[in-house]
Amino acid sequence: MESAENKESMKNSDSKFNQEIHSRVVRAGKRTYFFDVKTTRNDEYYLTITESKKRFSESGKFHFEKHKVFLYKEDFGKFVECLQGIIDYIEENQPEQSAVSAEVEVDENEAVANYTDVDFEDI
Repeated sequence: MESAENKESMKNSDSKFNQEIHSRVVRAGKRTYFFDVKTTRNDEYYLTITESKKRFSESGKFHFEKHKVFLYKEDFGKFVECLQGIIDYIEENQPEQSAVSAEVEVDENEAVANYTDVDFEDI
C-alpha cells in the first residue's frame, strides 16, 4: 500500500506530464493546425501537430476529425531538413497552371456568383 506522501508526489508529477507549455494555431481553409509544446514525465519538451477538420454526418451533426503527429527533440533537425527539402522541391518543380485549369476556376467562380439562395419555404 502506498503512503499518502508517495501518492501526492505521483499526482504532482502526473500533473506535469503532458502539460501544454506553448501553443500556436494555423487556420488554413477548412483545416486548423495546432502546434503544441508539451512535456514528458522527465520534463523533456516535445511537439504535437494536430490537424483538425470539421466533418458533417448524414444527420447534419458535425464532429471534428483529428490527426496527430508527435515529434520528439532528437528528431527536430531531421524533420525540419526534410520539410524544407520538400517545400523547395515543390516550389522548384510545381507545374505551371494550364489555361484550361484557369478557365475551369473562372467557370466555378461564375457559378458561385450566379448561385441563388433557396429557403425551405420556397420548396
